[in-house]
Amino acid sequence: MTAITKKNEIDTKHSLVILCSDFKNKLNYNLTKDQITYISNEIKTNEKKFVCINALSRLIILILVDDKKNHYTTLESIRKHGATITDTLNANKLASIQITNELSNPDYSLALTEGLALANYQFIKHKPSAKKEKNTLASIAVVDSKITNTHLSNLSIAIDATLKARDLVNEPVNILNATDLANAFKVMGKQAGFKVEVFGKSKIKQLKMGGLLAVNQGSVDEPTFSVMEYKPKNAKNKKPYVLVGKGVVYDTGGLSLKPTPNSMDLMKCDMAGSAAVGCTMYAIAKAKLNVHVIGLVPATDNRPGFNAFAPGDIITMMDGSTVEMLNSDAEGRMILADALHFAKRYNPEMAIELSTLTGAAAAAIGQYGIVSMGTATDEQKTKLTVSGLRMHERLAEFPFWDEYDELLKSDIADQKNLGGPYGGAITAGKFLVKYTDYPYMHFDIAGPAFVTAKDSYRGKGGTGYGVRLLFDFFSNL
Repeated sequence: MTAITKKNEIDTKHSLVILCSDFKNKLNYNLTKDQITYISNEIKTNEKKFVCINALSRLIILILVDDKKNHYTTLESIRKHGATITDTLNANKLASIQITNELSNPDYSLALTEGLALANYQFIKHKPSAKKEKNTLASIAVVDSKITNTHLSNLSIAIDATLKARDLVNEPVNILNATDLANAFKVMGKQAGFKVEVFGKSKIKQLKMGGLLAVNQGSVDEPTFSVMEYKPKNAKNKKPYVLVGKGVVYDTGGLSLKPTPNSMDLMKCDMAGSAAVGCTMYAIAKAKLNVHVIGLVPATDNRPGFNAFAPGDIITMMDGSTVEMLNSDAEGRMILADALHFAKRYNPEMAIELSTLTGAAAAAIGQYGIVSMGTATDEQKTKLTVSGLRMHERLAEFPFWDEYDELLKSDIADQKNLGGPYGGAITAGKFLVKYTDYPYMHFDIAGPAFVTAKDSYRGKGGTGYGVRLLFDFFSNL
């Protein structure tokens, strides 16, 4: 990960980014007359808001910030500028960058640092031939008196956790099966200081987690159920928050084999919800936030082999209710339902579940945000929404009307696992809420969890979506 430090003064030998609202302090940065003239002309004549000078051994970059515009939009624009700068630094084989902020709000320095560091991510561990492709950017120095060491420490933790989530999502199933995923959580627990208990198949059977066991029937690998807990002595909340993440490490669709071309190519990412949960636990514990949080991850792959569950099967869930399984590609809700029922034992303040659950969510809003719905209080929803805006992991709340319940009714079981051709993202959420008796939010991250083309600082492949949002939410309770 890129090193992030605080400095008291600018080193004129290294690359520099200046955040300002104008170019009045042009004499403060040891610029040549030609450089000052060029920047001034770009601003006045060409109305540029982003000016970059390549001085061979260093870059000099000016970002004009209109701090009267929407604050969240401005922060996202600065993060994207950060990604552009990182690309330029690496293209020129430069190792360091400094940031100085003339504006009164330290958020701008933090956003730029975040964009720079997140854009520097690479997943080339399985590519021996990629030594020459390795990024050169190694350090970011922030020269901003308004920034505290705590600011930078928490930002570094959030970035680290997001990159860990990306690594997990990018790993293929032959390297990361359900047991490997659980082991990754154990490692993070030791590193950050939270408890991790992993249930194997015998314990899962004992708990009668019928949904998780049913999905696992077609696999040679055993399922796992990970229980993570961070409980500091001075926790602000009497009742814990519970995070639940879908851990389908690979999804063929089961016997309802995915029909569309190339649709299985990316299905290693179907555990992105679980990565977000585990890595959020890591960030919370690493930052020693004063909040009691529990993470639950049911994990398996979904394959059509052995005694794979078949459309028409009746599955008895952990809570004793029955499900008429009509499509084995709607498997995520089956394993999550058991986890949500398991969460009842904690009497949670609120449960937040993250999953790459439906193509309908991705079709509805694309890769630009999270489809959300649920029974949380208005205050809880507002706080989550604000964190989503601040981190640009925005929530698009869908209706949760009673009429959608009708679409899940079965003639021969308590409910079906499929709601029909319309409102698929909503009926998936409606299926899950039946297993809760506490405030609950469903986050469908199917659109943004994995991208097939570079998306600014989110890169290409696994994005780590949800980690920054949740860490911000818990940091600001």
